Amino acid sequence: MYVIKITAIKAPHILTMKKNRWDDHYTRRARKEKWLARSVYKLQEIDGRFSLIRRGDRVLDLGCYPGSWSQYALQRVGDQGDVVGVDLRMPVHLQIRGFRFIEGDVLSLATEWLGREIWPRDLVLSDLAPSTTGIGDVDTSRSLRLAEKALEIACLVLRKRGGFVCKVLEGGGLKGFRREVSQRFSQVSLFRPGATRKRSREVYVIAQGFGGTDP
Repeated sequence: MYVIKITAIKAPHILTMKKNRWDDHYTRRARKEKWLARSVYKLQEIDGRFSLIRRGDRVLDLGCYPGSWSQYALQRVGDQGDVVGVDLRMPVHLQIRGFRFIEGDVLSLATEWLGREIWPRDLVLSDLAPSTTGIGDVDTSRSLRLAEKALEIACLVLRKRGGFVCKVLEGGGLKGFRREVSQRFSQVSLFRPGATRKRSREVYVIAQGFGGTDP
């Protein structure tokens, strides 16, 4: 059974963020601007480049902890939209109106149940990251497994012409995954945001124009 936690408040909320050993320009900027994590600037750049999030959209954020992507999406969709986040841990500073949290492991989540519970969505975001080993092939394989699961979920919950953003590690399986995404979306691009750490192998698959059907 999955725990569904829905919290809504009307009063303004104060967001805080702990300093960590990976402190850099983006981390300091995020803290100053009251974002929950530096990763917000990746989504902000992606959205600015591809115009993915609109007012009134319904968004699914896979791997939502610590919450900066959901936080940004909530600001973009406004009062008429909503964001559903899925993760093992709840972003405690996102107990605000328009955000709904589903606690669970994405890999073991019952995708058909999720599809029934939150369909339809205009956009699926996946910033899922595997536990890394330092062994390139192993880490790439784990990343692709998460990406494939995210794609499976996206295909169940997206409305026609919806969008999909998915992080994956560069490696031998990336081309095959991109081909798989291209079979379901009309436009597919690879993008590496400026806020990505220099040593990171992560890249984002940006897909638009889902070929599903409306009811």
